[in-house]
Amino acid sequence: MERLFRLPTAVRHAPAIDAWFAGRPPALSALGRPWFEVMRRCGDDVRELLHDGHPTACVGDAAFGYVNLFTAHVNVGFFGGAALPDPAGLLSGTGKFMRHVKLRPGEAVDEGALRALIEAAYHHMRRLAQGT
Repeated sequence: MERLFRLPTAVRHAPAIDAWFAGRPPALSALGRPWFEVMRRCGDDVRELLHDGHPTACVGDAAFGYVNLFTAHVNVGFFGGAALPDPAGLLSGTGKFMRHVKLRPGEAVDEGALRALIEAAYHHMRRLAQGT
């Protein structure tokens, strides 16, 4: 059974996240920021915070997604990602619960499929958080 990863200090909008993106290499920030914006817009119950040094989105206080920038790539990750449908085969990782999509500057990504993953992650976590 999946456990919720609760982050009770998440808030509606964390200005520290905007500053975090602004302080990162522009090419990587430009690649990751739009996907975090998609997470932000998933629903009125989305909350956010910097967790472990990177932007994390929650349904209430239950984490569902994150964006992290590395030296040459961006991860768009999902708590509970192992349970998500992934017909486009974008997800990577072998953990019990977590999965991520690796993005690199100059490489195409199936934007529709990634948007669908983000929305599925939100709805999956929302159902778990509501106990349904």
